[in-house]
This record gives sequence, C-alpha cells and structure tokens, in this order.
Amino acid sequence: MKSTFKTMIFLSMAATLGLLSASVSAADANDTTLSAAGDAVKGKRVFNRCRACHNLTATARTRIGPNLDNLFGRKAGAADGFKYSKALQDATFDWSEAALDSWLSQPRKFLPGNKMAFPGLRKEQDRKDLMAYLREATVETAE
Repeated sequence: MKSTFKTMIFLSMAATLGLLSASVSAADANDTTLSAAGDAVKGKRVFNRCRACHNLTATARTRIGPNLDNLFGRKAGAADGFKYSKALQDATFDWSEAALDSWLSQPRKFLPGNKMAFPGLRKEQDRKDLMAYLREATVETAE
C-alpha cells in the first residue's frame, strides 16, 4: 500500500511538472499489478459512474469524454475523435495502471487544467476493481 501511495505521489508530481515521458510510461502499460488485485465484476458496477461520459469501444460514438478502447499504453490526450483540454494535449505520458490510478483518485490534482468534471474515486479498491474491468472490456478481440 505504501508503494502504491508513493507511486501516486510521484506520478502526480511528475505529470504536473511535465516530467513523465511516453517511453517510460509505455513500459508500464503491461503492468497488471493493480488490476490483478481487483474484481472485474465489481469493476463493471463501478464503471456505471463513468458510463455517462465514456464508451468502451471505438465503434461507439464519442460522448462527453473520450472512448476508452485500448486505453492501456495509449498516449494521454490522443484518442481519435475527441477534443482534449490543452493540459491533456500537452501531457507526456501513456496510460498505465499507475497513471490511471493516480488520475482516478483526483483527476484535477493529477493533471491541473483537464476538463474532466468527475471528482474521482476515493476508495483504492474501487479503482483496482475498475482497472480489472477495463483490462477486460477495452481490448480488441480477435474474430
């Protein structure tokens, strides 16, 4: 728990200062430490708080927020078809579980100037459950 908190603090400070590089974050995109401690079934319920603004697939029309398809490993502020805030356009990190955990805990503090109105998920377990669900729900499936 202490290391997760330290990671959140580091990512928050680094993102604010623009110190995160895409290459460093991309290496973390496959780290499933947080989602492995989550429950995807519970995460699907947590996602109901996100559903008003976000879709899970690229085939669905963009809502208030960007679609979340293939979220992990994607450069922040780079989903096609969505107009991002300047803060996210200028962000220099890729979405990893650690970055998403920090973002979801307090979006406005993690990246000041972003447009997301959601206040965040206070409970660490809710964030882990949500990431477990997103890991399953946002990947392309081979047909």
